[in-house]
This record gives sequence, C-alpha cells and structure tokens, in this order.
Amino acid sequence: MKRINLYEEANRCLMCQDAPCTTACKTGDPARAVRAIRFDNHKLSTRWVAECSDADLEAAEKACIRYDWPIRLKEMLRSIHPDDVTAEYPSLEIDFCGIHCENPFFLASSAVCTNYEMVARAFDAGWAGVFYKTICLQEIKEVSPRFDAVHSNGLHGDFYGFRNMEQLSENPVEMDFDILHRLKQNYPTKVVIASIMGQTTHQWADLARMAEQAGCDAVELNFSCPQMRMAGMGSDVGQNPELVAEFTHVVKETVKIPVIPKMTPNITQIYHPAMAALFGGADAISAINTIKSVTMAEDAEVSGRRTVSGYSGRAVKPIALRFILEMSMNHMMKGINLSGIGGIETWRDALEFIQLGCHNVQVCTAVMQYGYRIIDDLMLGLQRYMAKTGVKHLDELVGSQLSKFAPASELDRESKVYPKIDRERCVGCGRCELSCRDGGHQAISFDSTTRQPHIIGTKCVGCHLCRIVCPAGAIGITKRVRF
Repeated sequence: MKRINLYEEANRCLMCQDAPCTTACKTGDPARAVRAIRFDNHKLSTRWVAECSDADLEAAEKACIRYDWPIRLKEMLRSIHPDDVTAEYPSLEIDFCGIHCENPFFLASSAVCTNYEMVARAFDAGWAGVFYKTICLQEIKEVSPRFDAVHSNGLHGDFYGFRNMEQLSENPVEMDFDILHRLKQNYPTKVVIASIMGQTTHQWADLARMAEQAGCDAVELNFSCPQMRMAGMGSDVGQNPELVAEFTHVVKETVKIPVIPKMTPNITQIYHPAMAALFGGADAISAINTIKSVTMAEDAEVSGRRTVSGYSGRAVKPIALRFILEMSMNHMMKGINLSGIGGIETWRDALEFIQLGCHNVQVCTAVMQYGYRIIDDLMLGLQRYMAKTGVKHLDELVGSQLSKFAPASELDRESKVYPKIDRERCVGCGRCELSCRDGGHQAISFDSTTRQPHIIGTKCVGCHLCRIVCPAGAIGITKRVRF
C-alpha cells in the first residue's frame, strides 16, 4: 500500500468514541493507531498495535461501523515500517511572556472552553493552558443554529472550513471568574488566561481587575470577534489602532499580570493595531481571530435569514501564518511573544506557527471536530520531530524559518526547478496533462495507449501545477537549474 493510500484509508475512519474496532481487538488499540496516522504521526502508529496478531486486526475490521465498507486495518497498519527515531523525546516546556508552560498547546477562547468541567477534562488530557471563553458585562443571547461548515463533495463530518455566529460567554460574570479561580486552584501547573471584552474603558478595567483577583495568569483582550451584535466591540475595536492603544493602556495600568491583545484578521495591515497594542504596553499578541465570511447553506439560516460571521478551520491557516509572519518580520516588534491561532489541526501545523515566531498556539475548530484527545498526537508529533532533528529545547524552533522569507522583488528569477514523474507511482490518470494544457503552459503530452504523461522540457516553465494536482503523488522535483 503506497503512502498516499495509507492516509486516504485513515481519512475514511469515523474517529469513533469508544471505537468498536478497539473493543473487538484483544491485544491493542487500532483506533488509536489510525488516529495517529490521521494526525500525521504514521510512524508512531505501530506502537498501539505492536502486540496485535493478524487475527486481532481482522476481528477489529469486522467490528468497524463505517457505513460503506470497513477500514482496511490490517493492510494499512502492516504496511508501516518501524519508527526510525530512537532518540529520547525532549520536553515541550516553554515560557510565554514570562509564564512557564508545560507545552505550547492551549485551548483558544471559544466554545471549547465554556465551563469548569470542560477545561478540567482538557487539562487532564494534557493541554497546557486555556484562553477561557471571552467574558463581558453585556447580556449575550445566541442564535440557533449558529454553526455551518464547508465540506468537499457533500461529505459530512470532515470539513475544511467552519463558520460560526457564536459570540461571548453566556455565563454570569461572577460565575466565570469563580470558574477561573477554581481552575487555577485545582490545576496550579496549568496556565489559566481570562479573555475579556469591554465596551468602555471602565468595563475593560473592571474585567481585568476581576481576572487578576481570580488568580488568572494573564488576561487576553478580545479586540477581534467578528460577529458582535453591539457596535463598538470586538473587531470594531481591533480595526481602530487608537482604541487598541487606549484600551490596552487602561488594562495595563490596572493589573500587574501580562496583558495579551488579540488581533483581528479583518484588516489590511495587522501590524498597525499590533503596534498600537505595543504602544499601549502589551506583553504579547494573539492572532488571529476568525475571518468575516458568508456561507449559503439553507439549513444554517436563522429563521430564514443569514448574516456575516467568522470563518475558521484548516482553510484559514495560510492567512493566519501570513499575519504572524508580518508581525515577526516587523523590526519594531522584535522580541514580542506571539500566540498563534488559525487552522491548527496537526503538530505540523503548530510547528509552522512556532517556526514563524510563536511561543505557543491556540486550537479551537480541530477540538470541536475531534475532541480534546488530539493533544496526544500534537505533543507526540512535535516531540518526535525535535528528537529526529536534534532540537533539545522548543524555544530553539521559535522563528527558525524567518530567515527564509524575503520580499518578492528579491526572489531568484534566474533559475528553474523542473518536475519529475515517478513512473512507479503514476497511475496514468492524465490529470497533469489536462491541468497543464488548460491552466498551464501545454508542457505535458499524454500517450493514451500506454497512459503515460511526458514532460516537454522546452515548454516547461517549472510552475509545478502538475505536481500539485497529481492525485497519486507521483510528481516530484529535480535540482534547481540556472539559465
């Protein structure tokens, strides 16, 4: 089974709770092994089925409740070569704006952390901290339904884009701060951060003061929620550098704990409000919140009406990375700690944010899809990467890829990298020729008799559209050639 098929098969898994396949397997946990593959840890997956016989895996397959045909557990798991990393896994400890964190993985302020029981379960699972759902002094009333998603080809469950109209915490203010106080008392090694949103300077100051009195480690200022029904709150503030500076300064003057403004992506240049936050005394910056968006599903209407609201999920990750990069590359923001948010689902996603300058990352949509349990693969994957690359401390990775970025005007335009077809992996579908013909430079011919594509070197410009569209992963790259 080729690697591309390994991931395709794992993606068919329903990610069951109390998976019947594991219940039927007497000597291992095939559901956990498949989850490892699903979250980009295929080399680690065999540890959960190391003692399984073929009969065990066959029994697990028979128990699979997949609605079309069972996951091919035996074929999939037996195709994986043993892990080649034998080095001891390093610690994921890291400091964020002076706060010691067990690891860089936090729950983002959202529906995934709205009460004591939820956050406690997350802490027990291994999450290092929480940016608790935003607390305000206004009455919050939510709509129904409030969520919608963008799927591929009508598939359900596994969406790449998620839209939500949810606002802030519906709990009484006193209840939320009591929850935060109890969380910090009962989990002293975890990081408890209150996310707050005021409408006036007095409200910002009062909420920050209550957060500090509750024992919170820091306070996040929500300048970024895109779906507030009241004017002068959320992203209305985040788009106004003067208000960002004023409210940040007020909070900073009120409390001694770190102050972390949260930036909106619904703006052209994020460093304008980010710089304003720094002028106001911010200790760190969180980015990004959700992106204003529209979806058209009729079953997501609220009494027959629609509105603009926030978009998240893995589809927004490149946009979030762009904003993190802009802040990291701004010489006036050197040294500021960043907390990265936006489309983080696997450890590799988290690594990309860290490599662009983040000291921690926040996760929301992936938890809403798959639950707190994903923390296992987030941590193991990042630890394995560090062991494989010889990284001893996580902060060595912070900003490690920034030197590779340059303005478009400075990119090399005097060389070319040609694509290369792997004949063993090519299945002869002809997609590369089709895309190159209709969307590229007509640099691929296709022999309909042998069903083999051929690159025409004199026409190829090295754009790599063919490599991107190939469904079999059969097109790679050659060495860079100068001309």
